[in-house]
Amino acid sequence: MNRFFNLPLQKKIVGIYMGANILIFIVNIFLIFGINIMAQEMEMVYHDNRQLNALSEAIADVQDSMTGYLSSKTTDSLENYYNSAQKFQNLSEAIGVQVTDESFSRMRRNIKYMSENYLSEVSLTIEAKRGRNVEKYRNHYEKSTELYDYINAYISSLNIEQFVSNSEHYTELASAFRTFELVSVAVLTLVMIGNIISIIIIVGMLIRPLKDLADSADEVATGNFDTDLPEPLYHDEIGIVIGAFNKMVVSIKEYIVRLRESMEKERDLQEKELMMETHLKDAQLKYLQAQINPHFLFNTLNAGAQLAMMEGADKTYEYVQTVADFFRYNVKNQETEVTIKEEVTLVDNYIQILNVRFSGDIKYEKQVDKRLLKTAMPSMTLQPIVENAVNHGIREMGDKGVIKLKVYREDSNVCISIGDNGKGISQEDIDKILGGSFAHKEEQYEHNGIGMDNVISRLRLFSERPDVVDIKSEGPGKGCEVIIRLPLPADE
Repeated sequence: MNRFFNLPLQKKIVGIYMGANILIFIVNIFLIFGINIMAQEMEMVYHDNRQLNALSEAIADVQDSMTGYLSSKTTDSLENYYNSAQKFQNLSEAIGVQVTDESFSRMRRNIKYMSENYLSEVSLTIEAKRGRNVEKYRNHYEKSTELYDYINAYISSLNIEQFVSNSEHYTELASAFRTFELVSVAVLTLVMIGNIISIIIIVGMLIRPLKDLADSADEVATGNFDTDLPEPLYHDEIGIVIGAFNKMVVSIKEYIVRLRESMEKERDLQEKELMMETHLKDAQLKYLQAQINPHFLFNTLNAGAQLAMMEGADKTYEYVQTVADFFRYNVKNQETEVTIKEEVTLVDNYIQILNVRFSGDIKYEKQVDKRLLKTAMPSMTLQPIVENAVNHGIREMGDKGVIKLKVYREDSNVCISIGDNGKGISQEDIDKILGGSFAHKEEQYEHNGIGMDNVISRLRLFSERPDVVDIKSEGPGKGCEVIIRLPLPADE
């Protein structure tokens, strides 16, 4: 017995089931052969009724397609008519092939002849309709409808008579089939009882090691790697699987220990990197906010002093107040986020200051959707862009230079556009600016120290989008436009 259980699993399974399967196969062949013969006979019992039902459905399709064409005169309805008429003609020819003296055959022949007349009348109706002969197509339509009713009545009558005849034959076949069925069930029951008894005894001995393995696997699946591992009883495939499972559990336990140690080290490193990154970003933002060129401050206040000597105190007060507001925004506003309204106000003050310094040469146009002014954005963003447009775009144009600022909505974005009609810029330089590799040449114009690369970096950091800034220019001498796209707030 042990020699049998030490055989490979495949041979044991084949040996157990071979005899049972051969016996069942022989019995099933016998049963299938008998069932097929009876099934074929029962299939043919109602063949005539199915044929008549198909004919009834086909003539109904012809009538419906004809009516549909008469009411709509479309190409599709005409095509439906030709298809249904062809199908009905084929079925009507098949139903009247045999001609004998039996009553069923005579009725089939009558149905065939009436079907031919019906198709002829339907065809004439269609042709009259296509020829727009109303009186003619109505006459043919009435005749075809009358034939349709006669044919349906014949089909119904013949179907009923054949059904009665076929039902008697079907009853005889059903009785024989039930007898055969009882014998088959009895034979299969005896065979199955014998197989079950032998299989339960033998297979139970085979699956006991698998049951032990399954119990251990369930424990391991719940995370209990300290469960008792099963011992292989036989040197078959199941024994090999049990041995491999035991080794796997031991390896997993060791791997989990190593993984936990590695994850703890990695988590510590990630926490340190995240802390360093947070401090770095905070330092970068504070550094960028703090960059105000003292030359710009000096020249601006100097222009205010000169203006105070040249004209009255009112304009001087307005100018100095504007300058004060401008620098108060830079010095006081330490938050990383402000609203578009605050940034636009800063640009207004900046343009006003420049126009005092440069005798009103800069024209300033503004189109702002006030509904979007509460949208958040990084501070000190728009003024450096305007300053760049003035210094590198329109400074040498005198009073012909124009700065345009627009705030509008585009899909799910809040767009801020700052454009000028100045020198323009090449696509190569645009790519360098957006890529952070543009090297500014030494200029004679002072600036506030916050360059486009810093502005773009802060906007990308704020929005977490690489395409937050877009620069457009048709080329030298055709102006430049900087577009900022911020995500639309959820409450908009």
